[in-house]
Amino acid sequence: MRRMLNTIYVTRDDAWLRKDGANLVVEAAGAEQGRVPLHMLEGVVGFGRPGASPALMAACAEAGIALSFLDPNGRFLARLEGKRSGNVLLRRIQHRAADDPARAVPIVRGIVAAKAANQRTVLQRALRDHGAGMDVAAREEVEGAQHRLGMIARRTLVMASVDDLRGLEGEAASQYFAVFDHLIRARGEAFRFTGRSRRPPMDRINALLSFLYAVLGHDCRSALEAHGLDPQVGFLHADRPGRASLALDLMEELRPVLADRLALSLLNRGQLSPGDFVLEEAGAVRLTEDARRAVLVAWQERKREELRHPFLGEVAPLGLLAHLQAQLLARHLRGDLDGYPGFLWR
Repeated sequence: MRRMLNTIYVTRDDAWLRKDGANLVVEAAGAEQGRVPLHMLEGVVGFGRPGASPALMAACAEAGIALSFLDPNGRFLARLEGKRSGNVLLRRIQHRAADDPARAVPIVRGIVAAKAANQRTVLQRALRDHGAGMDVAAREEVEGAQHRLGMIARRTLVMASVDDLRGLEGEAASQYFAVFDHLIRARGEAFRFTGRSRRPPMDRINALLSFLYAVLGHDCRSALEAHGLDPQVGFLHADRPGRASLALDLMEELRPVLADRLALSLLNRGQLSPGDFVLEEAGAVRLTEDARRAVLVAWQERKREELRHPFLGEVAPLGLLAHLQAQLLARHLRGDLDGYPGFLWR
């Protein structure tokens, strides 16, 4: 089992990251804020405008530590990469499989079925934990949506093209987000959810979801590169310049488990308030710096929670799910597994 390493998240615009011996040092306001041995890191993510020394960037590239820069809302800006760690033979297989419908469809089927099933589990857990507190109409809507998501997951078995499966994925998202507002127990207009908006997010719920999805995206891309896969060439998401399509593919089945469930927990436990968000004049919404830090602390805690992987039968922290799924995809592409087993949350 791979050892789970740490990811450092830097949220201060005035931060400066540098190398001191075998350590990463974070400085801000003219003082050292913390230091971490490089051998304990797998990633560094900066939000806003933190800087990094050339010596640190070289050390991260040499050690295979992913160094990414995102804007305050979590939108990807840039990423430092060193020597390619990917297996060129595996990447050639991946590229050929992406162009071959006979090989691509089973992989996409596994991703879409797992995503719909995991979205259904989010709804089922909400009904189990808070269903008694919902009004009758809301509870019936959530029950209907979770039933339809189960049907969508089963319908993937008879879909014969990637386009048909993409249609099912869109249908699942529509069903899921149509009832997402009923899962939010925080009352008042500040935390109402009427649908997904992105680039930029236009309300507080979307700002939180987009931020968590960006952090998850970093982890998925790093996991794919660690297992020799090309994060740019996907199966469900079409190729597009500048888009890490395979990382987006891997995210789909993990979003409900890692991001959506955490967002609901933060809101329903009162760990975030309306004042933790900044409403910009143009209409976009983003988390404050203090709120970003609080969300990232909760994210790291969530990643340390353990579960038994349904396919591998091993107990692992949630933070390793992206690595385990990337490994299973690589094994399938090499021919070691007959199919790609999407992650099913139970």
